[in-house]
Amino acid sequence: MTMKQVLEFAKKNKVAFVSVKFVDLLGKWHQITVPAHQLNPSLFERGKGIGFDGSSVAGFTQVKAGDMIVIPIAETGFMDPFTELPTMTFIGDVIDVATGQKFERNPRYVAEKAEKYLKSSGIAPESYWGPEFEFYLFDSVRYANLPQNSFYQVDSREADWNTGREENPNLGYKMAHKGGYHAVPPQDSSFDFRSALCLILEKCGVPVKYHHHEVGGAGQLEIEVMFDTLTKMADRSMLVKYLVHNAAYKAGLTATFMPKPMVGEPGNGMHVHQYLAKDGHSLFYKKDGLAHMSQLAMHYLGGLLKHAPALLAFTNPSTNSYRRLVPGYEAPVRASYSVGNRTAAVRIPGYLTDPKTMRYEFRPPDATCNPYLAFAAMLMAGLDGVKHKIDPGQPLNKDLFSLPKAELEKIPTLPTSLSDALHALEKDHKFLLEGGVFTKDLIEAWIGLKSKEVAALNLRPHPFEFEMYYDC
Repeated sequence: MTMKQVLEFAKKNKVAFVSVKFVDLLGKWHQITVPAHQLNPSLFERGKGIGFDGSSVAGFTQVKAGDMIVIPIAETGFMDPFTELPTMTFIGDVIDVATGQKFERNPRYVAEKAEKYLKSSGIAPESYWGPEFEFYLFDSVRYANLPQNSFYQVDSREADWNTGREENPNLGYKMAHKGGYHAVPPQDSSFDFRSALCLILEKCGVPVKYHHHEVGGAGQLEIEVMFDTLTKMADRSMLVKYLVHNAAYKAGLTATFMPKPMVGEPGNGMHVHQYLAKDGHSLFYKKDGLAHMSQLAMHYLGGLLKHAPALLAFTNPSTNSYRRLVPGYEAPVRASYSVGNRTAAVRIPGYLTDPKTMRYEFRPPDATCNPYLAFAAMLMAGLDGVKHKIDPGQPLNKDLFSLPKAELEKIPTLPTSLSDALHALEKDHKFLLEGGVFTKDLIEAWIGLKSKEVAALNLRPHPFEFEMYYDC
């Protein structure tokens, strides 16, 4: 929207408040809200905006240099569907008061720099991205971590463990364990919730591709949205999570994108489809290429696989991420690629028929990532592959979990813990620094913040350890 359109939109919708959201280094949204009478052109000027304390935001600044400004980006405006009073919301740019320039650790700025670097490389003018959003919808969640007590408990009306629960009456139609894939009502009890949610997404500017029930029988769902360019899709990824969480809360439910909220059920991934394009057409397509992929696509793929261990520090940045990346749940554990095989780290979808959108998906990511940093890192890895003509080899169109040990050991492994991924990033991050897209300062800050999460978990006894070792 232009400034004129913003003001007309606000007037038409009788806006009472204006909220500006910005993302911290870890990927959490924060917001500042002002009365609607402050919605004027000066609010959108670099020297004006809204001031805040950056030292209180994860990964931003220290107290001695904490003053920052957030400026709304006009084109990102939408009406928040969950506020009682009419509230127009914008995603904001973060400005460093000391320099008057965009803040280097602002994740959205990193995404913008990645797109700028792509254009300057001459390889392609644009890239397109399409994450798949998997999440669990629970009826309740309880958890505590105290010196004398540690537990979690979730519940889902669809789960097979509730076949015998008193529900006055219990009408059955529970979901079989790992039996939810593309289920239909009445077993799929959240169909209407998802449909209503998709209408909200589209009203807020997020075009939807489709929705369906996922494999997890205890309420696992998926929504896919239409592709867009890198920064815009990162914006949409933040918005999708915000709208899913609030729609669930309003419905008296709770939603989680946590990679592995339950043992034994499939985890939540955020597989990321991607391709380089020119004039809206994929540059990854070649009619007589391997799996109809161009040489450009294969070199980009080679970069993804080469740098995959380091990438996981950004695409799978939680300790819980590695509860999902284990054999047996269609989650990748080896740096391989295939056509149609969902056990590989990179999958070329076998159903692709449109050369304009020829692509592949990087399957490790999950929604604990900061999408701005994760998408930018994947792009930089792919471009490094193109720059150095990295050969990904031949596709491995076999089930990795059934390969003989000798054959399996020839395929590079992915990190099995957040610590491993952070160590890989420490050793391999030069490709991220190209064009000033990432900075050493940001990478060091990221590793520092994430290492604290690892240390915090390592300090605490696990409930299962009582079962294994209490009677030692």
